[in-house]
Amino acid sequence: MSDNIYDINEQKRSFNWKRHKKPIIFGVIILLLLSFIISNLFIVKENEYRAVRQFGEVVKIIDEPGLNYKLPFIQTVSTLPKYQMMYDVSKAEINTKDKKRMIIDNYAVWRIEDPKKMITNLRTTENAEAKMAEFIFSIVRSELGKLDYDEIINDENSSRGSLNERVTEKVNNLLERDQFGIIVKDVRMKRTDLPDENEESVFTRMISERETKAQQYLSQGDAEKNRIIANTDKEVKQLLAKAEADAEKIRAEGEKDAALIYNESFSKDAGFYSLYRTLNSYKKTIDDETVIILPKDSPYARLLMGYLD
Repeated sequence: MSDNIYDINEQKRSFNWKRHKKPIIFGVIILLLLSFIISNLFIVKENEYRAVRQFGEVVKIIDEPGLNYKLPFIQTVSTLPKYQMMYDVSKAEINTKDKKRMIIDNYAVWRIEDPKKMITNLRTTENAEAKMAEFIFSIVRSELGKLDYDEIINDENSSRGSLNERVTEKVNNLLERDQFGIIVKDVRMKRTDLPDENEESVFTRMISERETKAQQYLSQGDAEKNRIIANTDKEVKQLLAKAEADAEKIRAEGEKDAALIYNESFSKDAGFYSLYRTLNSYKKTIDDETVIILPKDSPYARLLMGYLD
């Protein structure tokens, strides 16, 4: 059993520290150096900018993804977004051209176009959004001040589409003028509200205007109905008059043709024609209650009594 017992003190005495001192120190130095190098490496992603600063001044902007290195102690690295961002502009109250007060709520889609200019002149994205909001409010207030209240809220006559484009363009002009390094892609009006003290009166006026508009449509409908009825009656009368004229013409032509046929037929036997006319007159003048007083030798009476000659 004594063979399995080790003397630790003897083992320590047998380890030669002096012989291993240099390799250990060298290994520690290598580890510290690697740690130091790794701590100064940084990775750039696809959706970000990396700004390298030296003593607070931007010396390099890296926008390509990959692994990069900064100088230790004298350089620092900050990150800026490369993608489009949305900023919700605070609500504000403005006055329209017709002196109406309204509350507007906008949002803007923007991005950093030149990170170096943005950092130099604005420092942070928060400052960039604050300056952008200031420009947006100023221009929106100016543009809406040129429009009446109804033009803004009425969908049929709304100028919002062109207004958004004008605001976007003018905001970008100011941002470019001041070399802020950011660009606004779009400015949109989310909604327009009325101050609480004006809301009820405006709603009442809107209802009245809608009722007036509805009455105008009803009046126009009635007028159009009456016009259509009048035109239809006129056309009917014209058609009936033409039909009656055509009928009279056809009837006259028929009577003419009938007279010709009668004349042609009766001219062949004048005695028969005379008899026919007499019989027709009997038919028209005699009925069950008719009393006729005629001379006995009257041709009319002779026919009634059956004398034909």
